[in-house]
Amino acid sequence: MASFNLKINGTTLEVEADPSTPMLWVLRDHLKLVGTKFGCGIAQCGACTVHLEDNAVRSCQLPVSAVGDQKITTIEGLSENGDHPVQKAWLEVDVPQCGYCQAGQIMTASAFLKNNPNPTDEEISTAMNGNICRCGTYTRIKKAVKLAAADSK
Repeated sequence: MASFNLKINGTTLEVEADPSTPMLWVLRDHLKLVGTKFGCGIAQCGACTVHLEDNAVRSCQLPVSAVGDQKITTIEGLSENGDHPVQKAWLEVDVPQCGYCQAGQIMTASAFLKNNPNPTDEEISTAMNGNICRCGTYTRIKKAVKLAAADSK
């Protein structure tokens, strides 16, 4: 076990964990931040997506020892009141069906829009391509990303 001081959602938190423990399990099991979901465990589905220094990363394959002093943002820290433009667009378009993948979808979309605030349809499709939705709400996801981009201007 080792001690880690992690900057998560604007707060520094101390965690005791094996250095190889994936951030997903540090977030869920150690810190009780359960908005980040386990999907596949091999960084292929996107359910576990969080921001590491404003970049979307798959937390199931990110060892806690690799984080260092980088800032982590989870779905719980994206906005205080659920009023991030992507979250608002998700509700307006009524994207979620079962909802399981939505935290990862939202975290991917918000990181993408931060780097590309005026995306084309093709850029949205490419950016969101690695996030799997078991319910197949891809059309609504794309529509919500476009709406969030327009609302962010």
